[in-house]
Amino acid sequence: MRHRFTTALLAVSAFMLLVGTATVAAKSTKSAATYNVGIVYSRTGLLAAYGAEYIEGLKYGLKYATKGTNKVNGKQIKLTLVDDKTDPATAVNAAKDLIGQGYKILAGSVSSGVALQVAPLAAQNRILFISGPAASDAITGVNKYTFRSGRQTLQDVETVSSFLKGSGRKVVVLDQDSVFGHGNYAAVKALVGSKGHSVSEVSVPLTATDFTPFAQQVKNQKADLVFVAWAGTTAGAMWNALDQQGVFNGPDVVTGLAERATWSALGNVATKIHFLSHYVYNAPKNKVNDWLRTQLRKRNQVPDLFTPDGFNAALMIVHALQKGNYDVDKMVSSLEGWKFLGPKGFEAIRPQDHALLQPMFRVQLVKGSNGKLQPKVLGTANSFQTAPPIQQMH
Repeated sequence: MRHRFTTALLAVSAFMLLVGTATVAAKSTKSAATYNVGIVYSRTGLLAAYGAEYIEGLKYGLKYATKGTNKVNGKQIKLTLVDDKTDPATAVNAAKDLIGQGYKILAGSVSSGVALQVAPLAAQNRILFISGPAASDAITGVNKYTFRSGRQTLQDVETVSSFLKGSGRKVVVLDQDSVFGHGNYAAVKALVGSKGHSVSEVSVPLTATDFTPFAQQVKNQKADLVFVAWAGTTAGAMWNALDQQGVFNGPDVVTGLAERATWSALGNVATKIHFLSHYVYNAPKNKVNDWLRTQLRKRNQVPDLFTPDGFNAALMIVHALQKGNYDVDKMVSSLEGWKFLGPKGFEAIRPQDHALLQPMFRVQLVKGSNGKLQPKVLGTANSFQTAPPIQQMH
Protein backbone atom coordinates (compact mmCIF):
# COMPACT_ATOMS: atom_id res chain seq x y z
CA MET A 1 0.00 0.00 0.00
CA ARG A 2 2.78 2.36 0.95
CA HIS A 3 4.56 1.48 -2.31
CA ARG A 4 1.46 2.37 -4.40
CA PHE A 5 1.12 5.70 -2.51
CA THR A 6 4.78 6.56 -3.06
CA THR A 7 4.52 5.72 -6.76
CA ALA A 8 1.41 7.87 -7.12
CA LEU A 9 3.09 10.75 -5.29
CA LEU A 10 6.11 10.55 -7.58
CA ALA A 11 3.83 10.54 -10.62
CA VAL A 12 2.02 13.66 -9.39
CA SER A 13 5.36 15.34 -8.65
CA ALA A 14 6.64 14.50 -12.12
CA PHE A 15 3.44 15.83 -13.66
CA MET A 16 3.71 19.09 -11.70
CA LEU A 17 7.36 19.43 -12.72
CA LEU A 18 6.39 19.04 -16.38
CA VAL A 19 3.59 21.59 -15.98
CA GLY A 20 6.01 24.00 -14.32
CA THR A 21 8.55 23.47 -17.06
CA ALA A 22 5.92 24.08 -19.72
CA THR A 23 4.82 27.27 -17.95
CA VAL A 24 8.40 28.57 -17.79
CA ALA A 25 8.90 27.66 -21.45
CA ALA A 26 5.71 29.48 -22.38
CA LYS A 27 6.84 32.57 -20.49
CA SER A 28 10.28 32.42 -22.09
CA THR A 29 8.74 32.12 -25.54
CA LYS A 30 6.47 35.06 -24.86
CA SER A 31 9.38 37.12 -23.52
CA ALA A 32 11.57 36.21 -26.49
CA ALA A 33 8.91 37.47 -28.87
CA THR A 34 9.03 41.02 -27.49
CA TYR A 35 11.49 43.75 -26.60
CA ASN A 36 10.48 45.48 -23.37
CA VAL A 37 11.19 49.22 -23.28
CA GLY A 38 10.33 51.37 -20.26
CA ILE A 39 9.41 55.02 -20.82
CA VAL A 40 9.59 57.05 -17.60
CA TYR A 41 8.45 60.57 -18.45
CA SER A 42 6.39 63.52 -17.22
CA ARG A 43 2.78 62.78 -18.06
CA THR A 44 1.88 65.13 -15.21
CA GLY A 45 3.81 67.68 -13.18
CA LEU A 46 5.54 70.95 -14.02
CA LEU A 47 6.86 69.71 -17.39
CA ALA A 48 3.82 67.70 -18.50
CA ALA A 49 3.53 69.69 -21.76
CA TYR A 50 7.06 68.65 -22.71
CA GLY A 51 6.24 65.05 -21.83
CA ALA A 52 3.24 65.08 -24.16
CA GLU A 53 5.39 66.33 -27.05
CA TYR A 54 8.06 63.74 -26.33
CA ILE A 55 5.61 60.83 -26.31
CA GLU A 56 3.98 62.05 -29.52
CA GLY A 57 7.38 62.13 -31.21
CA LEU A 58 8.34 58.73 -29.81
CA LYS A 59 5.25 57.05 -31.26
CA TYR A 60 5.70 58.65 -34.67
CA GLY A 61 9.38 57.81 -34.60
CA LEU A 62 8.66 54.13 -33.96
CA LYS A 63 6.15 54.14 -36.80
CA TYR A 64 8.72 55.69 -39.12
CA ALA A 65 11.68 53.53 -38.09
CA THR A 66 9.75 50.23 -38.22
CA LYS A 67 7.69 51.13 -41.32
CA GLY A 68 4.51 50.89 -39.26
CA THR A 69 5.11 47.35 -37.95
CA ASN A 70 6.40 48.26 -34.48
CA LYS A 71 8.73 45.28 -34.87
CA VAL A 72 12.49 44.86 -34.95
CA ASN A 73 14.18 41.57 -35.87
CA GLY A 74 10.68 40.07 -36.10
CA LYS A 75 9.96 40.94 -32.45
CA GLN A 76 7.36 43.36 -31.10
CA ILE A 77 8.51 46.46 -29.24
CA LYS A 78 6.47 46.65 -26.05
CA LEU A 79 6.41 50.10 -24.44
CA THR A 80 5.59 50.49 -20.75
CA LEU A 81 4.75 54.14 -20.00
CA VAL A 82 5.21 55.37 -16.43
CA ASP A 83 4.50 58.88 -15.13
CA ASP A 84 7.34 60.34 -13.04
CA LYS A 85 5.24 63.43 -12.21
CA THR A 86 8.38 65.53 -12.91
CA ASP A 87 9.69 64.26 -9.58
CA PRO A 88 13.13 62.59 -9.26
CA ALA A 89 12.13 60.30 -6.39
CA THR A 90 9.10 59.02 -8.29
CA ALA A 91 11.24 58.47 -11.38
CA VAL A 92 13.89 56.52 -9.46
CA ASN A 93 11.26 54.22 -7.95
CA ALA A 94 9.72 53.63 -11.37
CA ALA A 95 13.11 52.93 -12.94
CA LYS A 96 14.06 50.49 -10.19
CA ASP A 97 10.74 48.68 -10.63
CA LEU A 98 11.21 48.29 -14.39
CA ILE A 99 14.83 47.20 -13.98
CA GLY A 100 13.69 44.65 -11.41
CA GLN A 101 11.27 43.26 -13.99
CA GLY A 102 14.15 42.70 -16.39
CA TYR A 103 13.84 45.75 -18.65
CA LYS A 104 17.12 46.48 -20.45
CA ILE A 105 16.13 49.80 -22.08
CA LEU A 106 14.75 52.90 -20.33
CA ALA A 107 14.01 56.25 -21.95
CA GLY A 108 12.18 59.46 -21.15
CA SER A 109 13.41 62.00 -18.59
CA VAL A 110 11.91 65.34 -19.51
CA SER A 111 13.38 66.89 -16.35
CA SER A 112 17.13 67.34 -15.82
CA GLY A 113 16.73 66.57 -12.13
CA VAL A 114 15.08 63.27 -13.04
CA ALA A 115 17.70 62.32 -15.64
CA LEU A 116 20.58 62.91 -13.23
CA GLN A 117 18.98 60.56 -10.70
CA VAL A 118 18.13 57.82 -13.20
CA ALA A 119 21.49 57.85 -15.03
CA PRO A 120 23.48 56.28 -12.13
CA LEU A 121 20.96 53.43 -12.03
CA ALA A 122 21.78 52.68 -15.66
CA ALA A 123 25.45 52.21 -14.82
CA GLN A 124 24.80 50.27 -11.62
CA ASN A 125 22.44 47.85 -13.34
CA ARG A 126 24.04 47.81 -16.81
CA ILE A 127 20.98 48.89 -18.77
CA LEU A 128 20.66 51.30 -21.71
CA PHE A 129 19.24 54.68 -20.70
CA ILE A 130 18.27 57.29 -23.32
CA SER A 131 17.43 60.59 -21.65
CA GLY A 132 14.90 62.85 -23.39
CA PRO A 133 14.43 66.64 -23.40
CA ALA A 134 16.38 67.04 -20.14
CA ALA A 135 18.96 69.72 -20.98
CA SER A 136 21.53 69.52 -18.17
CA ASP A 137 25.09 69.30 -19.46
CA ALA A 138 25.94 66.92 -16.62
CA ILE A 139 24.03 64.15 -18.41
CA THR A 140 26.63 64.14 -21.19
CA GLY A 141 29.48 61.81 -20.25
CA VAL A 142 27.87 60.78 -16.96
CA ASN A 143 28.46 57.08 -17.78
CA LYS A 144 28.79 54.73 -20.75
CA TYR A 145 25.20 53.47 -20.45
CA THR A 146 23.55 56.90 -20.67
CA PHE A 147 22.68 58.68 -23.92
CA ARG A 148 20.47 61.64 -24.77
CA SER A 149 17.95 62.19 -27.58
CA GLY A 150 17.74 65.99 -27.23
CA ARG A 151 20.00 69.00 -27.02
CA GLN A 152 21.92 70.22 -23.98
CA THR A 153 22.36 73.64 -22.42
CA LEU A 154 25.80 74.26 -23.88
CA GLN A 155 24.32 73.94 -27.36
CA ASP A 156 21.82 76.67 -26.48
CA VAL A 157 24.61 78.87 -25.19
CA GLU A 158 26.79 78.37 -28.24
CA THR A 159 23.87 79.77 -30.24
CA VAL A 160 23.41 82.68 -27.80
CA SER A 161 27.00 83.86 -28.09
CA SER A 162 26.38 85.07 -31.65
CA PHE A 163 24.20 87.89 -30.28
CA LEU A 164 27.15 89.57 -28.57
CA LYS A 165 29.40 91.84 -30.61
CA GLY A 166 32.87 92.83 -29.43
CA SER A 167 34.15 92.08 -25.94
CA GLY A 168 33.72 93.40 -22.41
CA ARG A 169 29.92 93.16 -22.49
CA LYS A 170 27.80 92.71 -19.38
CA VAL A 171 25.47 89.71 -19.41
CA VAL A 172 22.77 88.85 -16.86
CA VAL A 173 21.21 85.38 -16.73
CA LEU A 174 17.65 85.33 -15.39
CA ASP A 175 16.83 81.76 -14.45
CA GLN A 176 14.91 79.45 -12.13
CA ASP A 177 16.38 77.93 -8.98
CA SER A 178 16.62 74.45 -10.54
CA VAL A 179 19.11 72.11 -12.15
CA PHE A 180 18.02 73.44 -15.54
CA GLY A 181 18.33 77.08 -14.50
CA HIS A 182 21.71 76.86 -12.80
CA GLY A 183 22.98 74.70 -15.63
CA ASN A 184 22.19 77.50 -18.06
CA TYR A 185 23.99 80.03 -15.89
CA ALA A 186 27.05 77.82 -15.55
CA ALA A 187 27.17 77.30 -19.31
CA VAL A 188 26.83 81.02 -20.10
CA LYS A 189 29.48 81.89 -17.54
CA ALA A 190 31.86 79.27 -18.92
CA LEU A 191 31.42 79.95 -22.64
CA VAL A 192 30.42 83.62 -22.84
CA GLY A 193 32.58 84.58 -19.88
CA SER A 194 35.63 83.01 -21.51
CA LYS A 195 35.26 85.46 -24.41
CA GLY A 196 35.87 88.50 -22.24
CA HIS A 197 32.32 89.24 -21.07
CA SER A 198 31.15 89.49 -17.45
CA VAL A 199 28.27 87.21 -16.45
CA SER A 200 26.00 87.42 -13.37
CA GLU A 201 22.86 85.59 -12.28
CA VAL A 202 19.39 86.48 -11.00
CA SER A 203 17.77 83.25 -9.79
CA VAL A 204 14.04 82.88 -9.10
CA PRO A 205 12.54 80.22 -6.76
CA LEU A 206 10.28 77.72 -8.50
CA THR A 207 7.53 78.60 -6.04
CA ALA A 208 7.57 82.33 -6.89
CA THR A 209 4.39 83.91 -8.24
CA ASP A 210 5.37 87.60 -8.11
CA PHE A 211 8.24 88.30 -10.50
CA THR A 212 8.40 92.09 -10.15
CA PRO A 213 11.29 92.12 -7.63
CA PHE A 214 13.38 89.91 -9.88
CA ALA A 215 12.63 92.03 -12.95
CA GLN A 216 13.79 95.09 -10.97
CA GLN A 217 17.04 93.30 -10.08
CA VAL A 218 17.65 92.59 -13.77
CA LYS A 219 16.96 96.19 -14.79
CA ASN A 220 19.22 97.62 -12.06
CA GLN A 221 22.21 95.68 -13.39
CA LYS A 222 22.12 97.67 -16.67
CA ALA A 223 23.30 94.77 -18.76
CA ASP A 224 24.08 94.69 -22.47
CA LEU A 225 22.31 91.35 -22.85
CA VAL A 226 19.80 89.49 -20.69
CA PHE A 227 19.63 85.76 -21.28
CA VAL A 228 16.45 84.18 -19.89
CA ALA A 229 16.46 80.46 -19.04
CA TRP A 230 12.89 79.46 -18.12
CA ALA A 231 10.69 76.38 -18.27
CA GLY A 232 7.10 75.67 -17.26
CA THR A 233 3.79 77.45 -16.95
CA THR A 234 4.95 80.65 -15.18
CA ALA A 235 6.72 82.04 -18.25
CA GLY A 236 3.87 84.42 -19.18
CA ALA A 237 3.86 86.13 -15.79
CA MET A 238 7.64 86.44 -15.85
CA TRP A 239 7.67 88.11 -19.28
CA ASN A 240 4.94 90.52 -18.22
CA ALA A 241 7.02 91.55 -15.22
CA LEU A 242 10.06 92.24 -17.42
CA ASP A 243 7.93 94.32 -19.79
CA GLN A 244 6.27 96.28 -16.98
CA GLN A 245 9.64 97.11 -15.45
CA GLY A 246 10.99 98.38 -18.78
CA VAL A 247 13.69 95.76 -19.22
CA PHE A 248 13.11 95.66 -22.98
CA ASN A 249 13.93 99.36 -23.27
CA GLY A 250 17.61 98.69 -22.64
CA PRO A 251 19.46 95.41 -23.18
CA ASP A 252 19.03 92.85 -25.90
CA VAL A 253 16.82 90.10 -24.42
CA VAL A 254 17.55 86.56 -25.63
CA THR A 255 15.92 83.28 -24.72
CA GLY A 256 15.04 79.87 -26.03
CA LEU A 257 11.81 79.56 -27.98
CA ALA A 258 9.43 77.38 -25.98
CA GLU A 259 6.50 75.26 -27.18
CA ARG A 260 3.79 76.83 -29.36
CA ALA A 261 1.20 76.93 -26.57
CA THR A 262 3.31 79.53 -24.75
CA TRP A 263 3.71 81.97 -27.64
CA SER A 264 0.46 83.81 -27.08
CA ALA A 265 1.33 84.21 -23.40
CA LEU A 266 4.34 86.31 -24.40
CA GLY A 267 1.92 89.14 -25.10
CA ASN A 268 3.38 92.40 -26.34
CA VAL A 269 6.97 91.22 -25.90
CA ALA A 270 6.69 88.36 -28.39
CA THR A 271 8.21 90.27 -31.30
CA LYS A 272 10.79 92.03 -29.10
CA ILE A 273 12.71 88.91 -28.14
CA HIS A 274 15.57 87.28 -30.01
CA PHE A 275 15.11 83.52 -29.90
CA LEU A 276 17.44 80.59 -30.14
CA SER A 277 15.44 77.59 -31.19
CA HIS A 278 15.94 73.92 -30.49
CA TYR A 279 13.32 73.21 -33.16
CA VAL A 280 10.50 74.85 -35.09
CA TYR A 281 8.58 72.85 -37.65
CA ASN A 282 9.46 75.06 -40.65
CA ALA A 283 13.22 75.29 -40.08
CA PRO A 284 14.63 71.87 -41.11
CA LYS A 285 14.43 70.88 -44.78
CA ASN A 286 14.72 67.09 -44.98
CA LYS A 287 12.63 64.02 -45.75
CA VAL A 288 12.21 62.95 -42.11
CA ASN A 289 10.84 66.32 -41.03
CA ASP A 290 8.61 66.39 -44.13
CA TRP A 291 7.20 62.96 -43.20
CA LEU A 292 6.57 64.03 -39.60
CA ARG A 293 4.85 67.25 -40.69
CA THR A 294 2.67 65.28 -43.12
CA GLN A 295 1.54 62.88 -40.37
CA LEU A 296 0.58 65.71 -38.02
CA ARG A 297 -1.07 67.72 -40.79
CA LYS A 298 -3.68 64.96 -40.94
CA ARG A 299 -4.67 66.08 -37.43
CA ASN A 300 -4.40 69.80 -38.28
CA GLN A 301 -1.28 70.04 -36.13
CA VAL A 302 2.43 70.67 -36.53
CA PRO A 303 5.36 69.14 -34.61
CA ASP A 304 6.23 71.04 -31.46
CA LEU A 305 9.40 71.84 -29.55
CA PHE A 306 10.26 68.41 -28.12
CA THR A 307 8.57 66.21 -30.71
CA PRO A 308 12.01 65.57 -32.32
CA ASP A 309 13.46 64.40 -28.98
CA GLY A 310 10.90 61.61 -28.80
CA PHE A 311 11.35 60.85 -32.49
CA ASN A 312 15.14 60.62 -32.03
CA ALA A 313 14.69 58.31 -29.04
CA ALA A 314 12.64 55.95 -31.20
CA LEU A 315 15.29 55.97 -33.95
CA MET A 316 17.97 55.21 -31.34
CA ILE A 317 15.96 52.41 -29.72
CA VAL A 318 15.25 50.74 -33.05
CA HIS A 319 18.87 51.04 -34.19
CA ALA A 320 20.17 49.66 -30.87
CA LEU A 321 17.80 46.67 -31.07
CA GLN A 322 18.63 45.98 -34.70
CA LYS A 323 22.34 45.85 -33.93
CA GLY A 324 22.34 44.59 -30.35
CA ASN A 325 19.24 42.39 -30.05
CA TYR A 326 18.69 43.42 -26.38
CA ASP A 327 22.34 42.76 -25.45
CA VAL A 328 23.15 45.94 -23.53
CA ASP A 329 26.86 46.21 -24.31
CA LYS A 330 26.21 45.60 -28.02
CA MET A 331 23.41 48.19 -28.00
CA VAL A 332 25.68 50.76 -26.34
CA SER A 333 28.45 50.11 -28.85
CA SER A 334 26.03 50.41 -31.77
CA LEU A 335 24.94 53.89 -30.67
CA GLU A 336 28.41 55.30 -30.08
CA GLY A 337 29.42 57.24 -33.17
CA TRP A 338 26.11 56.58 -34.93
CA LYS A 339 25.04 59.24 -37.44
CA PHE A 340 21.43 59.55 -38.49
CA LEU A 341 18.89 61.82 -40.14
CA GLY A 342 16.26 63.02 -37.68
CA PRO A 343 13.57 65.70 -37.93
CA LYS A 344 16.10 68.45 -37.16
CA GLY A 345 18.57 67.24 -39.78
CA PHE A 346 21.75 65.18 -39.61
CA GLU A 347 22.77 64.31 -36.05
CA ALA A 348 25.60 62.30 -34.55
CA ILE A 349 26.24 60.63 -31.20
CA ARG A 350 29.76 61.58 -30.16
CA PRO A 351 31.46 58.36 -28.99
CA GLN A 352 33.71 60.02 -26.41
CA ASP A 353 30.88 61.35 -24.20
CA HIS A 354 27.56 60.58 -25.95
CA ALA A 355 26.78 64.24 -26.68
CA LEU A 356 24.16 64.45 -29.43
CA LEU A 357 25.59 66.82 -32.04
CA GLN A 358 22.81 68.64 -33.88
CA PRO A 359 21.86 71.88 -35.62
CA MET A 360 20.18 74.76 -33.79
CA PHE A 361 18.13 77.62 -35.20
CA ARG A 362 17.82 81.39 -34.84
CA VAL A 363 14.21 82.51 -34.90
CA GLN A 364 12.02 85.58 -34.60
CA LEU A 365 8.27 85.58 -34.02
CA VAL A 366 6.20 87.66 -36.41
CA LYS A 367 2.48 88.18 -36.77
CA GLY A 368 0.94 86.44 -39.75
CA SER A 369 -1.91 87.71 -41.90
CA ASN A 370 -4.33 85.96 -39.53
CA GLY A 371 -2.88 87.87 -36.58
CA LYS A 372 -1.30 84.76 -35.07
CA LEU A 373 2.38 84.48 -34.22
CA GLN A 374 4.49 82.50 -36.67
CA PRO A 375 8.18 81.55 -36.56
CA LYS A 376 10.45 83.29 -39.02
CA VAL A 377 13.72 81.40 -39.41
CA LEU A 378 16.70 83.75 -39.42
CA GLY A 379 19.43 81.15 -39.76
CA THR A 380 20.85 77.77 -38.78
CA ALA A 381 23.85 76.99 -36.60
CA ASN A 382 25.19 73.62 -37.73
CA SER A 383 26.20 70.75 -35.46
CA PHE A 384 29.87 71.73 -35.59
CA GLN A 385 29.16 75.33 -34.53
CA THR A 386 27.03 74.21 -31.59
CA ALA A 387 29.12 71.23 -30.46
CA PRO A 388 29.78 71.35 -26.70
CA PRO A 389 33.29 70.72 -25.32
CA ILE A 390 34.11 67.01 -24.99
CA GLN A 391 33.52 65.67 -21.50
CA GLN A 392 35.47 62.86 -19.86
CA MET A 393 33.29 59.77 -19.52
CA HIS A 394 32.76 58.83 -15.88
